[in-house]
Amino acid sequence: MKQMLTTPLLLALLAGCQAAPTNEASAADTAVSSESEAGQQTNGEDAEVAEPEATPEDFAAWLAAFRRDAQAQGIKETTLDRALDDVRYRPRVIELDRSQPEFVRPIWQYLDTAVSATRIDTGQRRLAAHRDTARQMEQRFGVSPEIIVAIWGIESNYGSNFGDFSTLEALATLAFDGRRRDFARAELLAALRILEAGDISPGRMIGSWAGAMGHTQFIPSSFEAYAVDGDDDGRRDIWGSIPDVMASTANYLARAGWQPGQPWGVEVALTDDFDYSQAELETRRASQAWAERGVRPLAGKALPEFESASVILPAGARGPAFLVGKNFRAILRYNNATSYALAVGSLANEIAGRAGILGDWPRDEQPLMRRQVRELQRLLNERGFEVGQPDGIMGPNTRRGLRAYQRSIGETPDGFATLRLLERLQG
Repeated sequence: MKQMLTTPLLLALLAGCQAAPTNEASAADTAVSSESEAGQQTNGEDAEVAEPEATPEDFAAWLAAFRRDAQAQGIKETTLDRALDDVRYRPRVIELDRSQPEFVRPIWQYLDTAVSATRIDTGQRRLAAHRDTARQMEQRFGVSPEIIVAIWGIESNYGSNFGDFSTLEALATLAFDGRRRDFARAELLAALRILEAGDISPGRMIGSWAGAMGHTQFIPSSFEAYAVDGDDDGRRDIWGSIPDVMASTANYLARAGWQPGQPWGVEVALTDDFDYSQAELETRRASQAWAERGVRPLAGKALPEFESASVILPAGARGPAFLVGKNFRAILRYNNATSYALAVGSLANEIAGRAGILGDWPRDEQPLMRRQVRELQRLLNERGFEVGQPDGIMGPNTRRGLRAYQRSIGETPDGFATLRLLERLQG
C-alpha cells in the first residue's frame, strides 16, 4: 500500500498493515500482523504521556489550510467538498495511534488464531466460490490462488473485518495530530486523488484506524500504485469487487518479486551441529548448498529448487525450522513480520489441502515483552556482547549478541530470547 517501490514499512509500523513492496525486506520481526490480527495487548506500562486534547476549532483551522494546499496541488474543489465537508476529528484514532503495546503474543499463539480450523474451512469455501477468478489472476500475475485467498483471510478475515473507520477521517486526524503527520498527510492526498478518479465514493472509503482500506488493506498510495480493475467495470473497487481485490493483491505480490510456480518455503529438519548463526533472512544460499549443510525437508524427498533461500527459526532451536525463498520475501513486503508471512504461507498450504506446520512450538517458553527485550539488550551490552542501542526490537544484531552469550554459557546458540535467559543474565 504505498508508493512505487519505496521502503515504507511505515504502515507496518503505524498500524501493522500492508506496506509497499521494497527492494529488500528487513529481517527485524515485529511479531505482529495486520491490525485486526495482531492481538497485542497493552498493560499500560509504556503508554505515552497524554497530550492536550485538540479542539474542534484547531482541527477546523488545520483542515481549511489543508484544503487550500490540496487545491493548489490540483485536487478539484468539487472533490474537496464531497470528501472533506463532513470530516470530523476522531479522538479514538489518536488514542490508537499513541498506544504503545507492551505485550506481544508468541508466534504460536498468533498462528493458532491466524490459521485456525475455521479460517482454513472458510478459505477453502471462498476459494471454491471464486476459483475461476483466482485462476484468471494466477494466469495474469503468476500468484497462486491459495496465496491470494490466504492474504484475504489474514488481512480482513475474508472481508468480515476490514474496519469501520472513514479513511478520510482517520487520515485527516492523523495528519493533524498523529505521530507521523507527513506520512498521513501524503496518504490523505492520495485518498483524494482516488476519489477524483472515480474508483470509490467518500462514504464507501472505509477501513482501519490507520488508513488501510478494503478486503486486503491497501493504504491510499499503494492503491494508486497497485490496485487493478479486475472485473473491467472501469473502477478499482477493493471494497466490493472480489475480482478487483484478487487482481490488486496478485499485482502487488508480482511487483514485490513473486516467482511463479515456486512455493513460499518448506518446513525442514536441521542437523544436530547446524550453525544457528546462519538462520537469518540475510543469509541466502541455493537449496543445494543448504542440502549440503544437512538441511532436509520434513515431507518429500528433496528441497524446493530455490536459487536464493534462507533458513529461519521463528521460535529458536526447539521450534519448527523453515527454508524460505523469494516468495516468502514477497509476502514480507506486504507486511514485514515473519509471523505474518508464515501465517500466510501456512494458511495457503492448508487451504490447498497440503500439510500445515508439523513441528511443535516451545509453548512452555515465555517470550519477552518489549521492555524486557530492552533490558536484555542493556545487559548483553554490559557483558560485552554488543547489540547496539536498546530499542526493544529483536533484530539481527540482538540475535547475534544473544547467540554469543548462549555459546558462552554452553547453551544452544539459536538467538531466541526467553524469560529464562533474561533471568539468567540478571542473576
